[in-house]
Amino acid sequence: MVRAIQVLVRRSASADLRINFRLDGDISQIRIPSPSAPRIDAELWRHTCFEAFIAIEGKPAYHEFNFAPSGEWCIYALSGYRNGSPVADETMRPQIALRSTGSRLELDAHVRLDTLSAIHPNAPLRIGLAAVIEANDGLSYWALRHPTDKPDFHHADGFTLLLEPPELER
Repeated sequence: MVRAIQVLVRRSASADLRINFRLDGDISQIRIPSPSAPRIDAELWRHTCFEAFIAIEGKPAYHEFNFAPSGEWCIYALSGYRNGSPVADETMRPQIALRSTGSRLELDAHVRLDTLSAIHPNAPLRIGLAAVIEANDGLSYWALRHPTDKPDFHHADGFTLLLEPPELER
């Protein structure tokens, strides 16, 4: 079903974080939520969904972003490990675009870091990247790193990508 998942992350000095998730495999075997109007929806992780966890380096607080192929999304603000709740703020809405072929599913997500805090655009960030894939035979869990025997995307040791602040654009 899934042969590979690749992720490209780009950060700019203008507070943009762009994430491209690319899943290669037999897309006909993967359950992909139908397109809908962009809106906040909780529990997207129960179906095919791509996720990003964003923390300021050295801080326990983080944000969880869920991006569904349907265009739905959810952001959680957490003060520490699994301690938080969804953020119902439309101004934080990420832009999501989807492309699909028989062998590839690509989801582009664009997040404005300055909607998280005034500190995020210029701070070193720890990023965790993950995917929940719902196939005809059940769910599979993908991440840059699974720090424990069971998938736990919230585990800080899974936030393995360090993004330094970008150079100021001249």
